[in-house]
Amino acid sequence: MTENIEKFIAAFADSLANETFIKMTLGNYRGTDAHLQKLLIRLVETKKGARLFFLFRQDTRDTAKNFDFAEGAAKVKEALGADFFSGHLFTLNNDFQLDIGKKGKSRLNVAKPTFNTKPEAAHDREKQTLVNSNSFYLKALGITTERGEIRDKQQDKWKQINRFVETLGSLIDKSPLAERRKLNIVDMGSGKGYLTFAAYDYFKNTRKIDVQITGVDTKQELVSIDNDIAKASEFENLRFVHGWIGDYALENVDVLIALHACNTATDDAIFKGIAARADLIVVAPCCHQEIRPQMKAPDFLSGIFRHGVMLEREAETVTDGLRSLLLEKSGYSTKLFEFIATEHTPKNNMIVGTRREKTVDEDKLAEQIRAIKEFYGIKTQRLEILLNG
Repeated sequence: MTENIEKFIAAFADSLANETFIKMTLGNYRGTDAHLQKLLIRLVETKKGARLFFLFRQDTRDTAKNFDFAEGAAKVKEALGADFFSGHLFTLNNDFQLDIGKKGKSRLNVAKPTFNTKPEAAHDREKQTLVNSNSFYLKALGITTERGEIRDKQQDKWKQINRFVETLGSLIDKSPLAERRKLNIVDMGSGKGYLTFAAYDYFKNTRKIDVQITGVDTKQELVSIDNDIAKASEFENLRFVHGWIGDYALENVDVLIALHACNTATDDAIFKGIAARADLIVVAPCCHQEIRPQMKAPDFLSGIFRHGVMLEREAETVTDGLRSLLLEKSGYSTKLFEFIATEHTPKNNMIVGTRREKTVDEDKLAEQIRAIKEFYGIKTQRLEILLNG
């Protein structure tokens, strides 16, 4: 095993020295980080010269670091056989594929090069996106110009759209829906429909899935505009309906989405998804107004929570934490994470519930919920009330 790893590292070092390196991918991760999936490495030009750009691909967000050549080679050598058990090196001369087995055996394959020219190493090179900027609906919604260019004031929205589509695709791939070729998705509180249109376009036209998406919103004007755009885009199975989340009859849904549903409307959406036994529930809450007026800080925290901004942040944390526990109590495994950086939108927390068949200790979860409510002096919580009927 060591010999093949050393040959792989030597080929990596040689490609850096003779300027034939293209890129590298380390995969088959078996380390201790529950979120890390793979490591992508390429060259980047910085003010200090050429560096190795390490992109740590995780299930909910990515992190990046730059290293000089010696540091980068050392990092790769340290990771192979310890955390990552496969590597794919691309150079102008050859491709190298390293596979390390569980029993200490390894295999190194050398093949003809995939690339015959080096890519641009500029640090700010354009990132490939999952959403086509030339799509008609983006122009109709004011995200892009007639030439498909992203409008200056819509750059944050554009990043949010792409990150949402990427996140939703990844979540579905890790859910019981991964192999399904037909999906029914409902977007509660679809608003102007940016994300609804992008999700339909991605699953229907990029992934070739037979998808039906319904957007539900309380504003009839937006519903009418979105239906007109959907028709003009020839998105046959995308429709928008006028209605309130709490009143909408939800049946046969695979994925329920509720992004930025205000205050307890998020609870209404989660409840609807649980009641309909949706396989995947994806919400991005906002306007956490229900719990804050109820919260009474214990004496030893009164000096902190007398500041309104601190109490507001704590109320948001407690609200979404309780929602996550109530989802688990209802038979869902949960994740709570930032799905996009705060500079693009302050409403960036996402709660994800994936339905599971295994039973859970409902009594233990109920006790956790009770203890949290008692600690903060919380009397009522909307989702809990709905679930208790």
